[in-house]
Amino acid sequence: MEFDAIVVGAGLAGLVATVEIADAGKRVLLVDQEPETSFGGQAWWSFGGLFLVNSPEQRRLGIKDSKALAWQDWMGAAGFDREDDQDYWGRQWAEAYVEFASGEKRAWLHKMGVRFFPIVGWAERGGYLAEGHGNSVPRFHIVWGTGPGIVAPFERRVREHMKSGAVTYRPRHRVDRLLSSNGAINGITGSILAPSTAARGEASSREVAGEFEYRARSVLVSSGGLGGNHEMIRRNWPSRLGEPPAEMLSGVPAHVDGRMLDITEQAGGRIVNRDRMWHYTEGIKNWNPVWDKHGIRILPGPSSIWLDARGQRLPAPNFPGFDTLGTLETIVKTGYGYSWFILTQKMIEREFALSGSEQNPDLTGKSIKQVLSRVLPGATAPVKAFMEQGEDFVIAKSLAELVAGMNKLTEEPLLNLADIERQLIARDRQIDNKFTKDLQITAIRGARNYLGDKLIRVASPHKMLDPRNGPLIAVRLRIVSRKTLGGLQTDLSGRVLNGDGEAIKGLYAAGEASGFGGGGFHGYRALEGTFLGGCLFTGRTAGRAIAGE
Repeated sequence: MEFDAIVVGAGLAGLVATVEIADAGKRVLLVDQEPETSFGGQAWWSFGGLFLVNSPEQRRLGIKDSKALAWQDWMGAAGFDREDDQDYWGRQWAEAYVEFASGEKRAWLHKMGVRFFPIVGWAERGGYLAEGHGNSVPRFHIVWGTGPGIVAPFERRVREHMKSGAVTYRPRHRVDRLLSSNGAINGITGSILAPSTAARGEASSREVAGEFEYRARSVLVSSGGLGGNHEMIRRNWPSRLGEPPAEMLSGVPAHVDGRMLDITEQAGGRIVNRDRMWHYTEGIKNWNPVWDKHGIRILPGPSSIWLDARGQRLPAPNFPGFDTLGTLETIVKTGYGYSWFILTQKMIEREFALSGSEQNPDLTGKSIKQVLSRVLPGATAPVKAFMEQGEDFVIAKSLAELVAGMNKLTEEPLLNLADIERQLIARDRQIDNKFTKDLQITAIRGARNYLGDKLIRVASPHKMLDPRNGPLIAVRLRIVSRKTLGGLQTDLSGRVLNGDGEAIKGLYAAGEASGFGGGGFHGYRALEGTFLGGCLFTGRTAGRAIAGE
């Protein structure tokens, strides 16, 4: 055979696996349906957050973390309830990953040249009891350079191997079928797509210009999930979350289409936990879109008042940044696919960040000067651009003007000024004392006990209707599609299993296609920073297993 291994998908998991296989002296064919401009896949667009446990960055900020605490949090989030079947391997992958995140993960990345922003973020704060969902401590480590910064070292190694001849890269090669012989997967066949000048993330042509067939001893599927395929999302949507929204924004490009999941299933691979998925509720439409229905997620601090479509405050603990899927369920079951933030100028200056490498030019460009400018008065430049040009923002000097502007953004004017005013007055009364019965204000004050939040992330509690804290700002929030939590079931070597639980010889999966490990190592919920980390870990594990065959 011309190749020892074929890797399908040039995203982060595929790049990591390719490096591991080629480093072992094997010959690798790397194929992807997109043009070379999309090298690195979804990871390139990411904020670059990684889940690390007991890191130097945490310790410098006074955070006491441990593997035991991280595993407690993981189990509280995952809620594994199919352990005899669909969750069997996912839980084992989860244990291995928490061990990795608590141990060699940071040193391995550091050796590759990856560095981290010194302030550790506190994502998915939970808001339940100690054994419930959420991170007990901040664990969201932002890569210096964001998504491109985590892709770069692996892309560099792949391109070095391309120069030496160990790796052959074929963009615009769309796999249509996995080939087999004597029960083993030993190749791929598909369509050569016409050359495309599409920029990264833009939709590329599907015009077929030819065909291909390649053989190898092993095939690794690292083609991502289905976040860009809304039809498939709706088909797999779990009834526990209510009816799927009639409209969603897309947090990923259109090529994240789930094709290879179906193709691998047709070849005998088993897909589990189809009903587990991860979509964000704080989506705003990109005023400068790259792909169709391009949505950007707000990374909010905890202070904004969150209202449903009819203007009612969401119940505790559905506060910004606490429980993504809990909030998704609450919003969807209102019968509307959108909700609202109301906040002040003081809040937006301190608490609003936008997810994505392109929305954080200071971190992505590794500019210390630009990062330091975040502490200056005013919103960051990307946030300010959305305030001025985005269709989801309303800015007003009075609450009456604000509510009128909010009603103009929807087909039906559902919001009542007196109702919203009553809720904000009640909330503001809770600021008069250092103690309160409002759990959101308690959470804000608790967050400011963490130095990182107090410095750059959480505004000091203040009255929203006090004109000195204005103007008032409202943001219409929509559901934005993102991740697949289920996927191809794999053993701890990354080998894809069939319906009988047996490994299919020659067939491997990594990254989102494998549910980030085992067909779903997150269970029902993610602790954040675990998507990129899951791609790194599964790509490395499967790559080493293939190399060792």
